[in-house]
Amino acid sequence: MSYAIIATWRMALEGIEEGVKLLKDNGSSADAIEKAVKMVEDFPYYKSVGYGGLPNENGEVELDAAFMDGDSLSIGAVAGIKDFKNPISIARKLSEQKFNCFLVGAGAEEYAHKNGFERKNMLTDRAIIHYKNRLKETVEKGLSPYDGHDTVGMVALDNSDSMASGTSTSGLFMKKRGRTGDSAVSGSGFYVDSEIGGATATGLGEDIMKGCSSYEIVRLMKEGYTPQQAADKAVSELNDLLIKRRKKAGDISVVCINNKGEFGVATNIENFSFVIATDKIEPIVYVCKNKNGKTTYRVATEEWLENYMNKRTAPLKLK
Repeated sequence: MSYAIIATWRMALEGIEEGVKLLKDNGSSADAIEKAVKMVEDFPYYKSVGYGGLPNENGEVELDAAFMDGDSLSIGAVAGIKDFKNPISIARKLSEQKFNCFLVGAGAEEYAHKNGFERKNMLTDRAIIHYKNRLKETVEKGLSPYDGHDTVGMVALDNSDSMASGTSTSGLFMKKRGRTGDSAVSGSGFYVDSEIGGATATGLGEDIMKGCSSYEIVRLMKEGYTPQQAADKAVSELNDLLIKRRKKAGDISVVCINNKGEFGVATNIENFSFVIATDKIEPIVYVCKNKNGKTTYRVATEEWLENYMNKRTAPLKLK
């Protein structure tokens, strides 16, 4: 028996620490995913997920989330949902539905209300300051408003050989109302099959959706590629294709595990981090870089970890 759980970005560390406790105690991969993602959603200093997520151009926090059961291939997803806590839990509930498993906007909110999910104003004072400062910078300095799109995505394997995946994000900062990226889209932001493995992505959803990156990684693992080989191949080929066809590729990063608990990671950026925990590895943060289509990673130093949290929790004031 073996278990594993992997996630995008350092922000998932505390959630992974709790999720792996469930896996150690023979808990399900689905429960581990939901618990771990909820911890990220509830932490107000992570400005790209859940409570404290940065708003769209109208000053509204619109959240996307998805859940997938690798045994049944059941999927649940919400997009553009407002004023509800923990969209990952709503997505998981939707995965139990045969029909209507992907709901958006007012329809997602109505479903959440009827099923007793907690209402909450997800726009924090801190996020408002970020929003106002960026508006000013956009006008005065000509900076792009599209910043802060670090989706939390996770894949888990439990001791019963069942797998699950989940994602959650507030999407592009200052996005158009109703904009939905890859995170809630099966095959792009996430995909998992307990007989093969699972993958999840983070970055610029508009580009990730052009390659269906998560499904492609699982497909490659089915063909015999190791998770690392599959991740590198999927990311580098999509990156090269986008540059060839469109002259530019947005940020693309992925993490994956197979049904043996072996993991892989790939990125086309310089500052991607991920968290992994298995029956052999205690929860640990790695920092990645890409060179010539191959991803390498190293354990995050204490200095790096300290700087990460200091930057995200530093006091803010209007500029």
